[in-house]
Amino acid sequence: MNRARRKLEHIEHALSIEQERANGLDDIAFVHQSLPNIGTNDVQLHTAVGELSLSSPLFINAMTGGGGRETMAINEQLAEVAKACGLAMAVGSQMAAIKEESERQTFTIVRRVNENGLIFANIGSEATVDQAKRAVEMIEANALQLHLNVVQELVMPEGDRDFTGTLQRIERIVRAMDVPVIVKEVGFGISKETARKLVEIGVQYIDVGGFGGTNFARVENERRNDRLMYFNEWGISTAASIVEVTQTTVPNVSVLASGGIRTAVDAVKALALGAVAVGVARPFLKILIEQGVEALIDEITAWHADFTRMMTALGAKTVSDLQRAPLVISGKTHHWLTERGLQTKLYSQR
Repeated sequence: MNRARRKLEHIEHALSIEQERANGLDDIAFVHQSLPNIGTNDVQLHTAVGELSLSSPLFINAMTGGGGRETMAINEQLAEVAKACGLAMAVGSQMAAIKEESERQTFTIVRRVNENGLIFANIGSEATVDQAKRAVEMIEANALQLHLNVVQELVMPEGDRDFTGTLQRIERIVRAMDVPVIVKEVGFGISKETARKLVEIGVQYIDVGGFGGTNFARVENERRNDRLMYFNEWGISTAASIVEVTQTTVPNVSVLASGGIRTAVDAVKALALGAVAVGVARPFLKILIEQGVEALIDEITAWHADFTRMMTALGAKTVSDLQRAPLVISGKTHHWLTERGLQTKLYSQR
């Protein structure tokens, strides 16, 4: 099967497979503040991802590209939404365009539509330094997402089977790039052990890409004759992964959260756990496909209004203030973090 057809199958399966509510964020509860002492006009949504300044902590995460006209149309519309809403946006893996010149336009359309926007390039951890640089240059990217997807590759019928030397390749890319390099999981979460290894080689940006969102094991299993069902429940929840990474790396690393962020409440909880920005993919893609650009702009506008209301209720004027709001962790997430030796009371007592 050619790469373009595979990209289209990924979109079809990602939209058709019903997601379970498994991101762990239902285990997070805010401690109510009856005297917040601020108003909605005091709330500022801008945030910083290292050297990058974002007008919103919400960004459109990597979805697609490299699948011909269909994916070009999706990226064009997503870029329109990002421009209208002032959001950063990541493209899908650009390896297709690096290997096939005809697929470049499915990615370059993003920069043509959103000339001055914040755009993240994207490539897999199997890439060379030259390929990483070409991905950034292709769309004049402000940052590079370097994705980790071992489980997806193992389940993918035509996927990679050897992951030797990945850390060394990441290190070479981080040292060679002139833009921030965000190491990103694709739905199975990043552990504290992985985070430590990444920090040791100079990584300063990690997107946890936790379990609970688009399940690429299930997506790839739909494409197999002999399904590897044991990988369908594999991974670290988004909530647990945020804690694993933030307690291990902060203040050395900007932590981004993605993986099953379905609502504004999910996003605010992820920020309160320590993320500086939150990426959303499938929920936005579903609205775009089914209802169009204007409906997605309206949805994002509603999320921003919800952010403002919740931050006001918590007395948090900024994302930094939100990261100091007290919250209680319960359920499976509490059990996981306790067993992993992570301190849950740091959040309830702050």
